[in-house]
Amino acid sequence: MKLTKATNYALHTMMFLAANPPNAHIGVAKLAEQQDVSTTYLSKILTKLVKSGMVESVSGANGGYKLKAGWEKLSILDVINAIEGLTPIFEYCHSHNPDCLIQKAIESAEAKLLHELNQTLIVDLANKMKKTSI
Repeated sequence: MKLTKATNYALHTMMFLAANPPNAHIGVAKLAEQQDVSTTYLSKILTKLVKSGMVESVSGANGGYKLKAGWEKLSILDVINAIEGLTPIFEYCHSHNPDCLIQKAIESAEAKLLHELNQTLIVDLANKMKKTSI
């Protein structure tokens, strides 16, 4: 897992979508403007979110993007995995010693980080964002 700019934009996009009314379709131009990113770049990110089943794309004059049913259960880790895929954060030592202390420490740190990211829900972040922007 690597936290790239694409991941950052994906997380913010999910939060912006979650902060809007459930059936509101938000256009890519508005989402891009909120993040000061090009619509072309954000469209590529949204395509990954659509393919992952987190976001729905609606075409037409009143089209745009909205979160799919069940989005309330999505965590930061879910979004990261949709954009970056499932890869380890750290490269482990290639020692054949299963008792490598460095590897154990790194695995422990990674497990704690992944747990925290999995426990942090997009809905909770969106609710906090709504409260601070009032």
